[in-house]
Amino acid sequence: MNKFLQYCTVFSVCLIQANAFPQGTITRPPAVPLMTADPYFSVWSFANSPADDYTRHWTGKTMGIFLMARIDGKTYRVVGGSERQLPALKLKTTIVNPTQTIYVFDDAGVELTLTFTTPLLPDSLDLISEDASYITWQVRSTDNKLHQVSLYFDGGGEFSINTPDQRIVWGRLKLPGVDVMKMGSQLQPILGKKGDDLRIDWGYVYFCSPRGQDGMSVIAPAAEARDAFMQSDTIPTSDDFNMPRQANDGWPVCAYVFNLGEVGAKAKERFVLVAYDEIFSIEYFERKLPAYWKRNGASIADMITGRVDEYGTLMRECEGFDSSLVAKLAETGGKDYASICALAYRQVFAAHKLVADVDGTPMLFPKENFSNGCISTVDVIYPSAPFFMYFNNDLLKALLTPVFKYSEMPRWKFPFAPHDLGTYPKANGQVYGGGEKNEVDQMPVEESGNMIILTYAVCRNDRNADYAMKNWSSLEKWANYLKQEGLDPANQLCTDDFTGHLAHNANLSVKAIIALGCFSRICEMAGKDELAEEYRALASDYAKKWAQMDLDRDHYKLAFDKPGTWSMKYNMVWDKLFNLDLFPPDVMKQELSFYRTKLNKYGLPLDNRAAFTKPEWMTWVATMYSDREDFENYMHTIVEYLNNTPERVPFSDWYDTKSARRDGFQARSVVGGIFIKLLKK
Repeated sequence: MNKFLQYCTVFSVCLIQANAFPQGTITRPPAVPLMTADPYFSVWSFANSPADDYTRHWTGKTMGIFLMARIDGKTYRVVGGSERQLPALKLKTTIVNPTQTIYVFDDAGVELTLTFTTPLLPDSLDLISEDASYITWQVRSTDNKLHQVSLYFDGGGEFSINTPDQRIVWGRLKLPGVDVMKMGSQLQPILGKKGDDLRIDWGYVYFCSPRGQDGMSVIAPAAEARDAFMQSDTIPTSDDFNMPRQANDGWPVCAYVFNLGEVGAKAKERFVLVAYDEIFSIEYFERKLPAYWKRNGASIADMITGRVDEYGTLMRECEGFDSSLVAKLAETGGKDYASICALAYRQVFAAHKLVADVDGTPMLFPKENFSNGCISTVDVIYPSAPFFMYFNNDLLKALLTPVFKYSEMPRWKFPFAPHDLGTYPKANGQVYGGGEKNEVDQMPVEESGNMIILTYAVCRNDRNADYAMKNWSSLEKWANYLKQEGLDPANQLCTDDFTGHLAHNANLSVKAIIALGCFSRICEMAGKDELAEEYRALASDYAKKWAQMDLDRDHYKLAFDKPGTWSMKYNMVWDKLFNLDLFPPDVMKQELSFYRTKLNKYGLPLDNRAAFTKPEWMTWVATMYSDREDFENYMHTIVEYLNNTPERVPFSDWYDTKSARRDGFQARSVVGGIFIKLLKK
């Protein structure tokens, strides 16, 4: 049972609402998560109301579902773009919780509650690895009258193709007690493409409804199915068999209609399940690996049956999890913090895919969404890691394990950690910078420091060094590299590579020093006392030297040789969270005091060179303050950004602190770093 469920009887669900919410929370998410499980199965609303636009993949391309409601003979649009000038059902409230998005419509004498649930409960690796989301309708009368209500849903081939001119096929899956329709590409090029701005074009999407919901289903051209419902509460009675054909040729859809009959004060409920089977999900050094839930031979039929049967249980667990987590977040960091994390929660998971290696070992692969499409980028794993440190240490191991396996292969010849494993979904070796060929545009201090820090986090959570000992040769090699090169880094990139190369990078030096302190702790846990003492003394000595090298009157510089500059020293957060006690206490105090003078309307800039920021790094800095008011001030600037940014895209982690405009990136996993406040004891 999830550890948060203990709170369920104490706290009610915290709502992030439009038009009815506590002042200071997110009033208008730039994009709302709907069905969000991995980089391909990731559907959002980019509009204020889901009826204002078609639903979209995180890349912005249409990945549409269309929902209507017919109330007393009049048809209303609920989700999707304009259809024959249908009026939109009036939206009252939008609620974004960690695993659920809830829209409440109030119109024509009825209240229609539409809930999108992706059961990403962090204790269940099976659920996390599945592409499966529920869409639930609850309808009740609000005027003490009875109303005739019927509901319409359709979804099409866009879920399973990259571009709408690709040819698709469709059919039905016979399952006891469940009505299932499916669609997929004709050619099925499994793991045939890699890149950033891509949708999946292999595998099949499944639209599922339990029998006994007074439902009808059909596979038909969109206009034909929708017109039939608008005119007569029904849909065509026979499936279209004109296939294969291009998805945009008549836009074939899988459609359901549910006739609720008379609806009174007691709510009536219906739901559909949307699921996806990728067949194979990730290619890891030429091995095609399935999603983790398939590791023991489970089929899509097994998954669908299980999710339909467990609908009631999972809905209650998700509601309880959301309620308790949001309460914990609000208690820890305030209402703004709770609202930010609730919006970020599904985005973190949806930028990853959890698969099983040939021996069943779980491996979690992140994608660099709209930054370069790399897979398992170490400096993307690093900022997202607090999320996994808090929720499930096994998932943190699953992130690091593919990198360790790669670094131990003869093909990786460098004395530092790799940057990435390839381009999603193909993890066949580093592609960034010099790749496996040379050191050009590598991030040697950055990635080596990241891997050591995160390995210590794993061991700290496990209370033993077992995981580190499995990967000892790499860790010792990287620690030795940082010993030689970490205090005063050469001209190289760091994780904030969009700022370019920088020599003598003070924040990068902090990372190296923290990593050396973490390596000392690992050695101590492993019983390597002499090595632990050596690296502890080295890290302490480097920290003292750093404080002297970087001081610039009332603050610390961007780079050791650049007086009059400054930057966020966000890497220093681990000195506090891990109780390493490496840097003199007044260093952090002085630096944090200086940041107060640089805070703009939408946040703290990354450094003096530009006005842009990264919200995860801001949260790491905010976590270092001892005064909660400081933390809440930082969180309020992020909320203001989310409310006012003109770009309607999933939570961007690179934006301007003066204009709220996005500089780049969207839908990335790094917003998991915002959960770091939960790690502070």
